Amino acid sequence: MAGKTPTASLEHLENQRYFPWRGANRLCEGVPLAQIANRFATPTYVYSQSSITAAYREYTRAFRSLPTTICYSVKANSNLEILKLLARLGSGFDIVSGGELYRLRHAGISGQRIVFSGVGKTREEIREALREKIFLFNVESPAELDVLISEAARLGRSAPAAIRINPDVRAGGHAHISTGRHQHKFGMEWADARRSYLAQQDSPWIAWKGISAHIGSQIFNKDAIRRAATRLADFAVSLQRAGIPLTHIDFGGGLGVRYANENPISIADYARTVISVFKPLRCRLLLEPGRSIIGPAGVLLTRVLYTKTNRGKNFIVVDAAMNDFIRPALYGGVHPITPATRSRARKIIRADIVGPVCESGDCLLHDWPIEQVDPEELLMLWGAGAYGFSQASNYNSRPRAAEILVQGKHARLIRKRESRSDLIRGEGLA
Repeated sequence: MAGKTPTASLEHLENQRYFPWRGANRLCEGVPLAQIANRFATPTYVYSQSSITAAYREYTRAFRSLPTTICYSVKANSNLEILKLLARLGSGFDIVSGGELYRLRHAGISGQRIVFSGVGKTREEIREALREKIFLFNVESPAELDVLISEAARLGRSAPAAIRINPDVRAGGHAHISTGRHQHKFGMEWADARRSYLAQQDSPWIAWKGISAHIGSQIFNKDAIRRAATRLADFAVSLQRAGIPLTHIDFGGGLGVRYANENPISIADYARTVISVFKPLRCRLLLEPGRSIIGPAGVLLTRVLYTKTNRGKNFIVVDAAMNDFIRPALYGGVHPITPATRSRARKIIRADIVGPVCESGDCLLHDWPIEQVDPEELLMLWGAGAYGFSQASNYNSRPRAAEILVQGKHARLIRKRESRSDLIRGEGLA
């Protein structure tokens, strides 16, 4: 359940560079959000291209002292235009499914820019990725390694691979997005990984390229980052001494961003911590950021449908719902919601901001401090660029929202709103 956040925590939103005020109107770059809502309706996702570009470049600057490839985590936001933008900036890509591989191929992105992670790769997905000649497989179990070897042998080619280690380090902003403890499904224990590396040391079908770890998402603990990096570096040194010629260290992603009260680590500070550990290994570093590149670049526009009070409790009913943005229901995520226009001296109330879905869990914010608003008023949910549309569904037979990309004074549709006919496409074929 989403928590409470004091009004003071909104100060960082008021100064956001890419969503400034112009008079009474909030903008995305140079375009009024009200104009976008009037043109494309609501609910609608809006992304700032300049914000995405700046975040990616901040990573490349911060890690310039160590050979590093930034592999954007496609699951955070997989819109084709976002992928093409990042490809133009020079990004690599981290995928976790054959569907994400298909998206990248459709966007014209070479397999040599792709790292394939994920605990449950199917035989068909592995075969497809081998045919695409992807850069690296992050293997997560001995059984998966057996499948990779058999598929590589069938195709008569060597599979570039790393093993994902489970470093048993606690991190992540919620139990559902913490991935680096021994009780989690991800990665292999060090002893099993070492046996696998040595058993396939001379295999014609496996080309060991590196070692991998990923400890979670929404990480704010620098000590946890250092501990995980140190353990991974120690494993790498041990393998190198055993004759495994590792050339790459994949340290995953997970750097936290500020939604409300969080205190994130800067990309520069994160880089200093990571570089200090990995630089002596003389390996290329792979990083897989997603949220920290795309999350703050997006907002979800929604209109007020109704307001009501039940026994002194205020409710604001909006046209966006948990099917559009599930993080509050799934993770207890607190994403500030504010009016997209401002007026003089309105009373501040506390209200639950809720959607139309027939679930009590369809609450975007609980007991939230907000100006009194009227029906039809435009609101914006902040930090919606990551895990917004990518986790959206058609629950309650609700068509999924549109997506808009803004560059300067130009807003363009990069995904049209689904229609009701889209809801039943593929059904009733018998």
